[in-house]
Formats: sequence, structure tokens, C-alpha cells
Amino acid sequence: MLWTDWPLQWGLTDKVTNEKEQAADVIIVLADHSATTDDRLLLHPEIDRNLRDLAKRNVFLGKPGETAIIPTLGLLPQRYALFLGTETGPYTMKALRDALGNAGTVMVDYRMKKAVLLVPQGVTQAIPGHEPQAAAAAIMEGLLLGLYRRNSRSNSGRAQSLLEHIEFVLPQGTPRPEWDDGLRMGYGSANAVCYARELTNEPANLLTPAKLADEARLLAERYGLDYRIYDESEAAAEGMGGLLAVGKGSVNAPRMIVIRHRGNPDSQETLGIVGKGVTFDTGGISIKAALGMEEMISDMGGAAAIMGTMWAVGERKPALNIVAVIPAAENMPSGSAFKPGDVITTYSGKTVEVLNTDAEGRIVLADGLTTAIKEGATRLIDVATLTGAVMHALGDITTGAFSNEETMLQTFLQSARRVGEYVWPLPTYPEYKRLLKSDVADLKNHGGTWAGAIAGAMFIGSFAEEVPWIHLDIGGTAWMWSDRGFETKGGTGVMVRALLEYISDAASVD
Repeated sequence: MLWTDWPLQWGLTDKVTNEKEQAADVIIVLADHSATTDDRLLLHPEIDRNLRDLAKRNVFLGKPGETAIIPTLGLLPQRYALFLGTETGPYTMKALRDALGNAGTVMVDYRMKKAVLLVPQGVTQAIPGHEPQAAAAAIMEGLLLGLYRRNSRSNSGRAQSLLEHIEFVLPQGTPRPEWDDGLRMGYGSANAVCYARELTNEPANLLTPAKLADEARLLAERYGLDYRIYDESEAAAEGMGGLLAVGKGSVNAPRMIVIRHRGNPDSQETLGIVGKGVTFDTGGISIKAALGMEEMISDMGGAAAIMGTMWAVGERKPALNIVAVIPAAENMPSGSAFKPGDVITTYSGKTVEVLNTDAEGRIVLADGLTTAIKEGATRLIDVATLTGAVMHALGDITTGAFSNEETMLQTFLQSARRVGEYVWPLPTYPEYKRLLKSDVADLKNHGGTWAGAIAGAMFIGSFAEEVPWIHLDIGGTAWMWSDRGFETKGGTGVMVRALLEYISDAASVD
């Protein structure tokens, strides 16, 4: 498989060892602005003075995103002291995640192998329910996501984290079992996100639809999940006309991937999660501009999110039935490619007039949703790098959400909020359906220049039938063109954590 678990071990203690031969490379402290201005003891009087001297020079003011690394010069067993700027406590989960993400970045740069984190007193005060598991999970997630670096096939390879062990020094009275459970939960979530990132970052010549299907098979076999992969012949026999139309211009034939987790066999409810798996998108006959087209390796970011989610589902085995569907294709121009003006028959039987072959994601998702429904899905969530138009509304910070069922949508939004993923709802009023009215088919695949993200969502929603459904447009959030904070350029693994939180909640209800 493309990703293996982080090779990290951790321990829990209530005091820092003073034995130099056992000492870590770095001791880590959360330090808000007040830590740079008052006289409280942070680590050591001399080191604290150096930190406050940096504050006087406006080098480190304890603001979120700032870090200060100070050599201890033998004053402490650890070689370095790392101070992480953060918001003034009590700390939110996002503040903890962001601070530790910045620590991960520093530890990669300094090639550190062992670390100690002083967990601050009252770390759970701002967390709903004051749950230590939630605080611990946020800390571990942030740390591992900050350690991640995009793979490189240069001779020098990627900038690899060397971190092998981290010791968490807990305040007196902290329940260790709950804290350890949270660390394990965060470790699992971070692995799932990093797996999604690794898939998204894989070059398209190395991740074709068939190779993505092979990766799905390995994932399913690793966790004993049921799976089925439809090749182009089987897809044709089934009548998956949307998937086949998009993939027919490429020498790399499409695949329909299905993975099933039977977490509650006695239940009639099944959550269907569907991810757009266009492994490269040239736009087809409606070809894209050359500038920036290399980023289209990320057009399978929705599929990556579903694969990452199923990684964690395999680990956690929630008491919920889940069917994951990935329609995988490559959208290429050629003599055999589908064309503007074509009318295709989708797996559902509905016909689609093609106006723009660069609006292909919604066509493969149409067959993906139908596949999930045929597999027994009673609720649907699809994830897709569907439109550039969503960025006009939400930029590259927030994922757009669309739904036909308000209660389900609000539940998902709450899940996303808890894990710090930004999602914002956009309307699906029935009047928008007129954007997709066709004279020669049941609907057309492009709604014009207005409300592009909404038109794309309405197209997909028409294949949800009467099933409660959410569409997540990650067109602006699946990929970063440059480093942002502790997150590096490339695939983000967006929506994995939100989906996992939603699944956890749904499993507890079902």
C-alpha cells in the first residue's frame, strides 16, 4: 500500500526525566502571549529569560502559529526547548491541533528523534464535556499532520520525519487510560488523513484507475472488508454509461470500486460514501488551459477521502453498515473521447446531454450514487473536487455542502465543527433545477456561468432519488498550491476527519 502507519511510540508520565542519557532532543511547551510578559516559571529561569528577550525583540510574541526554539546549553537534559505560540487558554481542540502541527514542522526541520511535551494544566477546560480523549486526539493529530511531507521521487527523496518517541508529561490527576485512548484515536485519524494525502499526491501515471482499484483491494484485504471492482467489461454489462463515457477517451480503462463494512448486520440502515475518482482530468475535448494542469492529479481527492475514511473504519470497526463507492476514470481527449453534444445513458437510466466534457465529475458520480443505492445505501454522502466555482464563494479555506435533508446536513456540520474542518452550507432550492433543463435529454451536465457549484450539486442530487444525501464540494480545499501554516503543499486529505466523526456519531445512534 502507498501508506504505512506512522512509526511512532509514546509514553505517559507525570514528571520529566533528568537522566541525560535518556533525555529527549527537545522539550515542548505551549506559550501564549502572557507567558512572554509575566514572571512565571516555564522551564528554567535562564531559558525563560531568553524567551522573553525574544518577545521584547518582537521575534516571538506567543501568537498562534509562532514557534521559538532555544538551545538549553546544558541547563536541561534536553538539547532544545521549543515554545509553541497559541491562543490564550483554555485551549480549543483547533488551538491544540494547530500548535502541535507547528511543533511537527520544527521537529522535521531539526531531524529530532525524541520529544517531551508538557501538557498544560486545564487542557480540557474549553472542550465540550471536558473530555481528555478529545484533547489528546487533537494533540496527536496535529503532531502527525505537521510531520507529514509530500512524497518526492527525486534522488534525495522526501524530507522524512525521524521522530520515534514522544513522552507526554500529564498534569497531576489526569486520567491516563482516557488520555491514551485519545492519543490512539488521534493516531488513527492522522494515519487516515495521511493516507488520503499520499493518494492525492501520487502522479497520475502511477495512479491510474486500475492502480487505484488495486490499492482499494489491498485496503479491503488488510481489514477483511468485502469488496467488488467492476472493470470496463463488467461496467458495460451493468449499464454504467456515465463512467464509461468519461473514461472512453483514455487508454487507462475506468473502474467502479465498491468496499463494504458490515458493522451492524441487524440494521437495515447503510451509509453510502461516494468519492469522485478522476485520476487525471485534462478536461477532455473541452480541454483545460495548460497552466496549472499538473494539479489535476488531485481530481481524485474525493476518492482519496473515501479511501482514508475506510482505512480508519477498518481500524475502528464502527457498529454501522457502510458501503464506499469510487467511480474511477481518466478524462482524456482522443478520437474515442466523449464530446459536447453527446447524449449518454447513465446507470440509473436517466439520460444526460453533454455540454462540457470538463464537467465530467458529476457524470461519474451519477453512476457512483446509483451503485451505492443498488448496494443498499439509505443515506448518501459524496465527496468531490467538483467545481472551481465553489472557490468563488468560499475560497480555498472552506468546503461547500449541499443537501436534500436538513437534519442530516446539520448533524454533519456539527461533526465537522468538532474536528476543526470548515464546511459551509449552500442552497439547493428547487428553482435551481432549471439550470439543468435539456431539450434532448433528462438533464444537461452544465448549467452555464451562474451558480456553478450549485448547478453541479443539483445534477448529482438528481441521482440521489429519495435517499437523504449530502454533497461536499472540495474543489477549493483538496489541494494547496503552497505551504499554509504547518500543512505542506499538495493534497490535504480534507473531509476524512469530518466523515470519521460523523460515522462515529451515527454508529452510537444506530
